[in-house]
Amino acid sequence: MHSPWIIHWSFDPIAFQFGVLTFRWYGLCWLVAFLQAEYLTRRVLAHTGQRNVDVSALAVTPLVGTNTVARLAHCLFYEPAYYLSHPLKILAIWEGGLASHGGVVGFIVAIAWGARRYAKGVSLLALLDAVSLPAALGGAIVRVANFLNSEILGVPTSGSWGVIFDRVDQQPRIPVQLFEAVSYVLIAVFLFWQYKRRDALDQPGRLTGWFLALVFGVRTILESWKAPQAAYDAGELVSVGQWLSVPFILVGVLLMWRCTKTNEGRIGER
Repeated sequence: MHSPWIIHWSFDPIAFQFGVLTFRWYGLCWLVAFLQAEYLTRRVLAHTGQRNVDVSALAVTPLVGTNTVARLAHCLFYEPAYYLSHPLKILAIWEGGLASHGGVVGFIVAIAWGARRYAKGVSLLALLDAVSLPAALGGAIVRVANFLNSEILGVPTSGSWGVIFDRVDQQPRIPVQLFEAVSYVLIAVFLFWQYKRRDALDQPGRLTGWFLALVFGVRTILESWKAPQAAYDAGELVSVGQWLSVPFILVGVLLMWRCTKTNEGRIGER
């Protein structure tokens, strides 16, 4: 008997084709994530009076840095044996495989590098604060892309509910990609509230700290509902993704604590 709480998902990952050119929904979602990030970052910087930042040029550097380091992190942390045996496969990004932990590191390094040329006079933390909200929204868009692609699957459910990814198998699974996407949207809403209500941009690092702590805190929780992504993950109490999330959470908490202590010092001086 078919349960009304089970959804069959057999979405075609190819959006359209022009001759030999193939456009996939995954790539289009990345494009949307990039465009909204550029637009919102421009608005935030303009609101704070930082109009000397070349946002268009600056946005290209994290796009490259994010994908490069995310790819390397996936290969080295999730499938090291395979990629060390087939190093040329590291370049086969069209086959999929990006680690968000590496993506964040690549993003920060690229922003730091690009800031010296395209955002002179603006601190790294101020720039990271400005991109925190669009970064959270971008993460939500990418997770929707993962759902469209039938990847980063959740663990099987009891069988009475869930999503069956027909391109993978016939097991009803937790749609963890969508849970993560919704979580990131809520984080973006919270960051916007912080930005408007507490004037967080006057405390460089606060929004970045909240972003790191919340995004990777959510990752730590939802990893428990994901099917093992690393070949050596099966049977382990703590997954690779959870271990990799811990340093980001700690850095986020440290940044928020730093802002709190700095703000207390300012109050004491008045």
